[in-house]
Amino acid sequence: MAEITAALVKDLREKTGAGMMDCKRALSETGGDPEGAVDWLRKKGLSAAAKKSGRVAAEGLVGAATKGNVGALVELNAETDFVARNEQFQAFVRNVTELALSAGDLDALKAAAYPGTGRTVAEELTQMIATIGENMNLRRMARITVSPGVVVSYMHNALAPNLGKIGVLVAVQSNADAGKLADFARKMAMHVAASNPQYLDIASVDPKALDRERDILREQAKTSGKADAIIDKMVEGRLKKFYEDTVLTEQVYVHDGETRISKVLEQAARDLGAPVKVAAFARFALGEGIDKGPSDFAGEVAAAAKK
Repeated sequence: MAEITAALVKDLREKTGAGMMDCKRALSETGGDPEGAVDWLRKKGLSAAAKKSGRVAAEGLVGAATKGNVGALVELNAETDFVARNEQFQAFVRNVTELALSAGDLDALKAAAYPGTGRTVAEELTQMIATIGENMNLRRMARITVSPGVVVSYMHNALAPNLGKIGVLVAVQSNADAGKLADFARKMAMHVAASNPQYLDIASVDPKALDRERDILREQAKTSGKADAIIDKMVEGRLKKFYEDTVLTEQVYVHDGETRISKVLEQAARDLGAPVKVAAFARFALGEGIDKGPSDFAGEVAAAAKK
């Protein structure tokens, strides 16, 4: 029989949402086998979370928080859009985002103490799953900082203050007046929300992504039947469009529709009387990259009605 350690009990509790003593008993009854203990709890009707873990969670909320020159984004997923309007769920996302301001990474955030409960964030999430009745996942976080300068957030179509489906952080480095700098950074954050850049500047473009794009453009250009020297020039010309789509400093500013961001930064430096640089940004769109499978809106409505 395997030793039933506190860590084993803790892990089982996080997986199932069952009580501490029930988890300990389940492990005792199954000789310390974690998977057997999950089954034992489910058979006894004591597992509140494990039976929900296989369901796709692609809805939920993005949370944003800033404090001084630090900002954080968090994405917490649930199964249906209805949960995003639940005040308990919103409060949890807001509290976790605040904790992310001082967390080093996602694992550290999950292990952080959740205020007023004596539980970790991960344990509190398990309790939320049991209470609300949907699978949930603390999927990702981003944290950026700058000095000197400001970090601002922007939430597109916010469902509640600092909570919504597209959240952005922008860190602007400068010694300029903090208030004026924050106003400029907020406009830049709105641009990032709308234009979805993937890279800060050309130097930061992933070399593998650039090589892949070159290969695609070269194959396209070959259909023209032109000489290799001409094809090379065609490829480099078309890469300009790739940069304009994906690189922040090469994009056209959404607020005027004509000025490149690099020029906007130069003008801001003149207006504010100090050099201005976007040091970092982060953008989370809820559910991006999750394979959501076929939609069943009627089923969501029916499930919500039962709750």
